[in-house]
Amino acid sequence: MKQIDLKNLIIFENEDYFVVNKPPYVSTLDERIAKEGKPSIIRLAREYCSSAQVCHRLDKETSGAIAIAKNAKAYRHLAMQFEARQVGKIYHAVVNGIHNFEDVAVNMPILPLKTGIVQIDYRAGKEALTFFKTVKAFSQHTLVKCMPLTGRMHQIRIHLSVLKAPIVADELYGGKPIFLSEIKKRFKLKQDTEEQPLIKRAALHAFSLIFKDLQGNEIIAEAPYPKDMEALLNQLEKWA
Repeated sequence: MKQIDLKNLIIFENEDYFVVNKPPYVSTLDERIAKEGKPSIIRLAREYCSSAQVCHRLDKETSGAIAIAKNAKAYRHLAMQFEARQVGKIYHAVVNGIHNFEDVAVNMPILPLKTGIVQIDYRAGKEALTFFKTVKAFSQHTLVKCMPLTGRMHQIRIHLSVLKAPIVADELYGGKPIFLSEIKKRFKLKQDTEEQPLIKRAALHAFSLIFKDLQGNEIIAEAPYPKDMEALLNQLEKWA
């Protein structure tokens, strides 16, 4: 993995917080077995600001906005907003199939399993609520705006799966890969080559965060799409 310069990832900063646009395949926290040359957001953040604390997590594959506090007071302030469900979180996902979600709510409790995935469980699961709205439908796929009110593990991924709209390439929850040959007419593959999917991870991006700083000012941080998500949407716009 090439060297990551955290300064290039910062999309908002003041004296108490900074928000970074996490690249895909970078862990939020250190992994149990740290691999040489594989940085985490927390390590990069502490190289930039020694007292930095990450305020929430994103899955390793998921890209997008992560808020980081520069001091303990700022961390507590934002932690309380997360606990009170006062932080606005918007994700964008490309899903399989055509769907017309008009502020659809999924309120289904989630239980993490030892295998690293989650399931819907009405007896042992914890409350999980997500709202979904269609941004744009293509010929076989849909760009969906996802607004989780709670912050459970894999919440958006399993709730979309329940709606029969699994995220593209999210094999854990029924998502299928997307190939250019499926959407482009008269597609020709070069001889003796195997076609690669348009995106190699679950097509999920934490698009924006809205929260209040210590002075009560509203912070709105928007994270541009990473290259793979942008390329996928460009191909869908062009051919689908």
